[in-house]
Amino acid sequence: MVAIIDYDAGNIRSVEKALLSLGADVKITSDPGEILSADHVILPGVGSFGSAMEQLKERGLVEVIKEVARLQKPLLGICLGLQLLFEDSEESVGVDGLGILKGHIRRLPEGDGRKIPHIGWNDLSYPNKGDLFRDIPEGKYVYFVHSYYLEATDPSIVTATCNYGALVHASVQKDRVYACQFHPEKSSDVGLTILKNFLES
Repeated sequence: MVAIIDYDAGNIRSVEKALLSLGADVKITSDPGEILSADHVILPGVGSFGSAMEQLKERGLVEVIKEVARLQKPLLGICLGLQLLFEDSEESVGVDGLGILKGHIRRLPEGDGRKIPHIGWNDLSYPNKGDLFRDIPEGKYVYFVHSYYLEATDPSIVTATCNYGALVHASVQKDRVYACQFHPEKSSDVGLTILKNFLES
């Protein structure tokens, strides 16, 4: 069973629909027992870093998510879910993230006609090709919606990057913790392959 963590942070139904199309058994839940008993766990999210962390704390999910990582259950953060796995964000100064992975969330730089938020398709490069990108050639396009981006402390965990005024660490993998800044559930066949690879991890 795949548990999608419900903490009122958007994009849950589109993730559920994509997983169901792959034949997965999916449960949207904020119940700690259901999350910890799942085979795979997804932390989705659209919105503000600070309010998302507040929601996770109110629902008693911070330690649950950390326990999922400690148990080495496959855990996938998507968009804001990626950002929450790290230490902090320029969006919400003074708010600690989950700190499961080391790194900081920065605001995308403005200028050169770039629009913020970055909304649209961008191609990926693989500095360290990870399990999520099995059978996906470099240069494929995925769909982004974000104003902040990851700067991971350890470059060896960065499995995909793109450029949007800065080198965006677009995907990471450490042990069985995976994350994507982009939305695989909105990235057509490439995104479905990424989700399929996660389910097989």
